[in-house]
Amino acid sequence: MAKKSVATLQTGSKRLTKAIKMVKSPKTGAYTFVEAVMAPEAVGEFLDKK
Repeated sequence: MAKKSVATLQTGSKRLTKAIKMVKSPKTGAYTFVEAVMAPEAVGEFLDKK
């Protein structure tokens, strides 16, 4: 599984990170992109999840 693009976003006093990972569909075999904006500490957990 290919993954990860991470960008750091700063809005006011909050520090957020946008993570994008490629997920392969088990039915069709096509890849889709899953995006999420979260705290920098949660990025590793997000990328490790299937």
